Amino acid sequence: MKYNTAQIIEKLRTIKVVPVIAVEEAEAILPLVETLAKNGLPVAEITFRSAAAEQAIRLVRQHYPDILIAAGTVLTSEQVIQAKNAGADFIVTPGFNPNIVKLCQTLQLPITPGINNPMSIEAALEMGITAVKFFPAEASGGVRMIKALLGPYAQLQIMPTGGISLHNIQEYLAIPNVVACGGSWFVEKKLIQEKNWEEIGRLVREVLDKVK
Repeated sequence: MKYNTAQIIEKLRTIKVVPVIAVEEAEAILPLVETLAKNGLPVAEITFRSAAAEQAIRLVRQHYPDILIAAGTVLTSEQVIQAKNAGADFIVTPGFNPNIVKLCQTLQLPITPGINNPMSIEAALEMGITAVKFFPAEASGGVRMIKALLGPYAQLQIMPTGGISLHNIQEYLAIPNVVACGGSWFVEKKLIQEKNWEEIGRLVREVLDKVK
């Protein structure tokens, strides 16, 4: 199924938490996604921080068609094409690159670009985009900064990522414009390498208990 941005935002609002994942070996994504889904998290942001990203996205799409897949840390046009061909539902970028946005719009591939100041927000709005990632969230002023930005930009739908943890996630989600928070503490690289699916499952349940 092909989602538009509004449908993706709606799904994210119900899910509330987005695991930001980097896998060194593409095959590791399958038991990881199974663990996430089984514990109530049917979403994965698979980042292009690793060369395995394209294949990992493809594997999830083949084996778990109902999982919402974001391709994260997308920096180049090539990565956009790879992500689309592999079956990603939408693109997430750390910053605002007009060329990447244009390409995604041409391909009718939803994109949530990164912003953290009025200048990048204005650039997003100019291109018809109101669903954005606020990154790096904590380092950019966190909850206070988001509230300040929402004064003039009340139409934004925001996914904060970066420095979010069990201790502050509720503060972010308490802001009505925040649709979901991205985080990686419950899908740490070390846990994935150790194949510690039990601990990942426990951490997922812990964060979902906190936000539901």
